[in-house]
Amino acid sequence: MVTAFGGLILTVDIPLIRLAWGDTWSIMLVRSAASFIAALVIWAVWRSFSRNAPSLAPGWKGATVAALYGLTSIFFILAVYRTSTANLVFIFAFNTVFCALLSWIFLKERPRAATLLTMAAMIVGVLIIVGDGISAGNFAGDMLALASSFSVSAAITLTRASNKDMGLTALSGVLLPAVIAIFFVAQDGYRIDAPWWIVFNGAIVMPLAFYCLATGPRWLSAPEVAMFYLLETVLAPVWVWMIFSEEPTRNALIGGLILIVALIVHSAWQLWDARRRKDVTAGAGQAA
Repeated sequence: MVTAFGGLILTVDIPLIRLAWGDTWSIMLVRSAASFIAALVIWAVWRSFSRNAPSLAPGWKGATVAALYGLTSIFFILAVYRTSTANLVFIFAFNTVFCALLSWIFLKERPRAATLLTMAAMIVGVLIIVGDGISAGNFAGDMLALASSFSVSAAITLTRASNKDMGLTALSGVLLPAVIAIFFVAQDGYRIDAPWWIVFNGAIVMPLAFYCLATGPRWLSAPEVAMFYLLETVLAPVWVWMIFSEEPTRNALIGGLILIVALIVHSAWQLWDARRRKDVTAGAGQAA
């Protein structure tokens, strides 16, 4: 429930970025700075009530996870301005595949045959979207979306491996894009037409979403957590279509449909398999 709530809140991220009507680095600076200040306030209040408040970056693993979330934010915002919303969120859903591969390599959590089939189907879907992006001139944005997907997958996997509470680490990671954005804003100038949207996004939406999603790996496997990003994949293009009348291309819809169907079928199979195993275990216990 915690992870699902985080995924649902995240669906309004792109619409709020677009509503602010600003240049890339100004948006990144305000969004990241607001999120970091919110993280410090949350941590300070939590710390005042309990000494068990999670660390902003527990050890070198925490610092690495924070850096990976920072890279995710940089790649994501750059992609918002260089490809369509549908392409971005459909490709970002590929993080499930990256999580499965990274968990297989580093955590020795070998994916089952059904997961491998799902990954193969998703690769086909992403190739269709990227191929369409090449012809539409969105290739650079699509590659940034893929880089963002890989970064967040690495962060989720490392969080899973550390077995530590990284809920606030994801928020402290926004310090990296804020520092980088300061340099570019100083060079190119500042422009945001409606800053209240991006302040709301950075101070409230992102802290809630990232805390919930970054806490999920304490109870769920990395691929399972990544699947909750599917909510953004489904809903973000709908919000953008309703607000900005931006329609996805036919190939983007075909590739996205392949991704969504593959994830839904795989999730349904996981639920069925988990219940079947539970019933078998319960039956064996009663027999004993």
